[in-house]
Amino acid sequence: MHDGSVSLSGRWRLWDQVAVRGAGFPADGVLRLAPAGLAAAADKFGPRDALSGAAWEAFEAEFTQAAVRAAGTAQEIAASAPFRAAVAWQNRGVLDSAIRPFLNWSPQTAGRTFKQRQREELVAHYWQRFCVKNDTIGFFGPVGWGAFDTARPGVAVEPGAGLTASSEVFWSSWSVDALAREIEADPAVRPWAAPRRVPFVRLEEDAVRLPARPPRPVPPQTLRLLRLCDGTRSVPALQREIGPGTDVPALLEELVRLRWVTWRLDVPADIRPDRRLRACLERIGEPAPRAAALARMDELETAVAGVRVAAGDPERLVAALTAVEETFRRVTEAAAKREKSTTTAPGRAVVYSDSRRAARVTLGSRVRDALAPLDLLMSSASWLCSALAARVTERVTEVYERLRADAGPGRAVDLAAFWFACMPVLHGAAASEAADLQAEFERRWQRILPAPAGVRRVTVAAADIAGRVADAFGPATAPGWTAARYISPDVMIAAEDAAAVERGEFGLVLGELHLASNTMGNELFVNQHPDPRELFDRTNRDHPEPRLLPLLPKEHRSRLSARIRHALVRPRDYQVALLDNTADPFRRRTVPSADAAVEHREGRLCVVLPDGAVFPVVEVFAHVLTTLVTDRFRLLPEADHCPRVTIDRMTVARETWRFAGSALAFADDKSEARRFV
Repeated sequence: MHDGSVSLSGRWRLWDQVAVRGAGFPADGVLRLAPAGLAAAADKFGPRDALSGAAWEAFEAEFTQAAVRAAGTAQEIAASAPFRAAVAWQNRGVLDSAIRPFLNWSPQTAGRTFKQRQREELVAHYWQRFCVKNDTIGFFGPVGWGAFDTARPGVAVEPGAGLTASSEVFWSSWSVDALAREIEADPAVRPWAAPRRVPFVRLEEDAVRLPARPPRPVPPQTLRLLRLCDGTRSVPALQREIGPGTDVPALLEELVRLRWVTWRLDVPADIRPDRRLRACLERIGEPAPRAAALARMDELETAVAGVRVAAGDPERLVAALTAVEETFRRVTEAAAKREKSTTTAPGRAVVYSDSRRAARVTLGSRVRDALAPLDLLMSSASWLCSALAARVTERVTEVYERLRADAGPGRAVDLAAFWFACMPVLHGAAASEAADLQAEFERRWQRILPAPAGVRRVTVAAADIAGRVADAFGPATAPGWTAARYISPDVMIAAEDAAAVERGEFGLVLGELHLASNTMGNELFVNQHPDPRELFDRTNRDHPEPRLLPLLPKEHRSRLSARIRHALVRPRDYQVALLDNTADPFRRRTVPSADAAVEHREGRLCVVLPDGAVFPVVEVFAHVLTTLVTDRFRLLPEADHCPRVTIDRMTVARETWRFAGSALAFADDKSEARRFV
């Protein structure tokens, strides 16, 4: 029976599902930006040649003519409907501020002013991205899918019909939250917003305790109300349970002031937050405020529907996106485009688009066999994850011992207090430990792959270095935390065509190796899969038992947004809310951190949940650890020059050069022709 995986070696297996990333425009389109013959003409001038005289004047004339032709080509690109549609999704305002005046300019007669060169470069920037960046957003970077079939040797590509099989328009999470804030401001709606206890507020027998603070005695009715504030009960429902002797709304206002509860229309984290908000609004018990709230949402939905039907027509699309932004401003009185800041994920418009590529790829046994060097790379990377987990666990265990001593005999250490006390470790020492381990990781690989100065190519056989890798990184160890069992490689196939792969005439190039994460579990991939159940099936195979997953904020500068939120969460998994509770309040197995305990169990530090489930405490820090380590895989330390490193037929490090800006004096030359040469 096929279990959804492909054997790579004795230790590692690959999912048989493959995410295919690529550009949404033909790759050779980027060559339109290169004027024919100009580079060859520039190469006639050596580094010591004087850039003057008749030959130089002839080149300058040729350069000027080529620049005019290049500007005309850029205008042809900028005028095309698909390009303008893609830019509209990326940054609609650029169409009016830069693209339109660029199209109205005549390079033959008006001259290339600084402003027009800037606009030309902007077109070139977008065009290069659309043609050659392996993107995953919109139709200019649609998510593709494929699978391994090792019964065949090569690669098969089924192109499908057109570029995309499907496209969807999604609301941004921040825009739905802004709409919720506006709706809940209606006094008639507020009672139907279900209050929720803040996750780190611990309820004791006769007191409330916050991390690092002494307990605060409270009346029994206050404790009872706090226990009922779980995000599922409206204020009328709470009033019925508490009884007429307590003014529940007034008490809730006091609890909000103390920051013990949140009382608002909380929209659970989801790729489709609009559906979540609608479900909240439909629970409003009074017909009039419910109808008014839904009418606001319907007005915005109508505007978004216009975007969905605009398709690839850039004029209709721009008009529809403009209508959404104007409607959003009117309905919410909020800015229609969130600004970038230091504390949130990158700014984004009210809605965005994701697409699924029509083409499907099947990878055969030759590709699987060529991936064999990944075993050595991933085994060494597993050492990095395991070592980081061990060091962080050692440090947080010291924190736990201190808290336990302070708590006194017989008193448990709750997870909320432990988490807050560990902040200096997570945001200080752990980052230093990760950097030190990366440096040690590179030193060990340098001993495995010695690269003398000046060497441009290092080529080795996996069989020849396997022993050295084992000696350098030791025997297989536990990955450190559950997510670290996953390592996600980005691999490119270099071949003339599919037939060349069939003949074995190809190479592989490793782009990145993402440690401690399954990138195909991100919302943007799961929601563009033709049958997401297949991804859940493979997750069940990998994790037959429940997992403990830290519940993360909806968006944050540290790699968090609705699109990249981990979506392969099953009902059997536990989620622990540390700072924010962004889960559906009706979801079972969501635990506030204050309700979990930290204890020593069987020689290791563990989290004990209210129902008795036990997990290693390191799982609580999973996202922090993954963030610290995910981009740490680098075989060679940064230097002015690093060689190309190939193991078998896989290039695992590309040749790179680094220059200080001050060393590139030509960049300041006023002559565009001189800078080009």
